[in-house]
Amino acid sequence: MEAPRSACASSSSRHSTQRQPAAMTFNGTWKVDRNENYDKFMEKMDVNVMKRKLAEHDNLKVTIEQNGDKFHIKESSTFRTKDIDFTLGVVFDYSLADGTEVSGMWEMEGDVLKGKFTRKDNSKVLTTTRAVVGGELVQSYNYEGVDAKRIFKKQ
Repeated sequence: MEAPRSACASSSSRHSTQRQPAAMTFNGTWKVDRNENYDKFMEKMDVNVMKRKLAEHDNLKVTIEQNGDKFHIKESSTFRTKDIDFTLGVVFDYSLADGTEVSGMWEMEGDVLKGKFTRKDNSKVLTTTRAVVGGELVQSYNYEGVDAKRIFKKQ
């Protein structure tokens, strides 16, 4: 199901409480603070040991800008910088940091961003959520029964 397009949304509408006031809390720059079970998760994703060790200390920063149902995300780490643009409810292709190609979409459920992505190499599903909890951005992952979290602090 394709999300409706918002042609007239602008940055001046940030104070509006009509469409997704809770979602706007994602806006800003977030720096990774800590990981939970991230190595086991990457191992299940078939990320080699060298890339897993590097990823645990990647100093990832995520900048999120939301304009209605459109998102612009900039991921910057020790190893790469990537810009991602997506619209809620619209399928798009994405390459994970380790090179794994996926296709899927993000949807908003309440104040939680929920993503469901299918790997192009084996058709297995990766689910992820983003939620602001206690002032921190909590990004949770599940792949083949293995759960992990990356917790970010706002900059």
